[in-house]
Amino acid sequence: MDEIAQFQSRQRRGRAAVTNPANRFDRLHAQAVDDGWARDDDLPPLRTTISEEKPRSVLTYNTSPDLPFDRSINPYRGCEHGCIYCFARPSHAYLGLSPGLDFETRLVARPSAPEVLAKELRAAGYKVRPIAIGTNTDPYQPIERDRKIMRGVLEVLRDFNHPVAIVTKGSLIERDIDILGPMAAQGLVRVGISVTSLDPATSRAMKPRAPAPARRLRAMSVLAGAGIPVRAMIAPVVPALTDHEMEAIMEAVKASGATSASFIVLRLPREVSVLFRDWLAERYPDRAARVMGRVRELHGGQDYDPAFGRRMTGQGEWAALLKRRFTVAAARLGLDAKQPPLRCDLFRPPPRAGDQLSLF
Repeated sequence: MDEIAQFQSRQRRGRAAVTNPANRFDRLHAQAVDDGWARDDDLPPLRTTISEEKPRSVLTYNTSPDLPFDRSINPYRGCEHGCIYCFARPSHAYLGLSPGLDFETRLVARPSAPEVLAKELRAAGYKVRPIAIGTNTDPYQPIERDRKIMRGVLEVLRDFNHPVAIVTKGSLIERDIDILGPMAAQGLVRVGISVTSLDPATSRAMKPRAPAPARRLRAMSVLAGAGIPVRAMIAPVVPALTDHEMEAIMEAVKASGATSASFIVLRLPREVSVLFRDWLAERYPDRAARVMGRVRELHGGQDYDPAFGRRMTGQGEWAALLKRRFTVAAARLGLDAKQPPLRCDLFRPPPRAGDQLSLF
């Protein structure tokens, strides 16, 4: 590693991305150059900054055949967990920011999300279907502890009896069991918790500010103990780095109360490919070529294949073997049962002050 790279590594301590590539929409690009004048200076580490957004709508709709939901909410843009493989990183470019270090350090909070959501759910033409939260950035990332935007969103969904599916790797979800528990008893909520590796060092390298694997397993146990259905998400499976852990992860999540499991292979859309390769070269230079060779084998010779039907599972013999391993382990551990559908028939907008009450 050269001197300028060492200099930068001190500044990005506790972050996953090695670089901060230019926004793909920008015509002009800037590049840091060591001019020889600051060799002995130790710049402070990058700090997380938070700006606020006032959205006109918080419900995002999709028609993807690969996704089990057609609408989602993201209380935050960017994610301090800093997962190097995060497929959501390219979305930061739409804010004029970099998918690299900016994605981990320059966050956007949406404090009015609960109020905007309530207004959307009251719309005359609204048709209830389960809402997914955590599909782009984690609603229980560290800033939620103070901002409490996710909690406000849950309070709205509870008041409307609206079904919700949550995906997270944040143990902060335990704070909201007082809301999630009663909703689960009505069939209105389920939670998916992501576990990529059981090894603390590997996990910290890939997602430096996310809870350690053991802490996430404990969160599963706490949620399951409160009667909240928990699905373990082995995502992503990183070939030649974490794939050998699949069965061990499944045994651990079963022991922690998960009732079902799923897996997704590593996918590297747009800038994520370059960011991941740079990270591999720094963190695992001894196996970088092998990892990327397997990745390309999974995606038809490319770093990423966006085609529906195979972008999540991959293709070829290695993908088939991975699927077979998962299927056998899931059947053996009882993690292959389908979760019951969330209830939509309980949806009722709560009365507001001044509303005429129903006679029935």
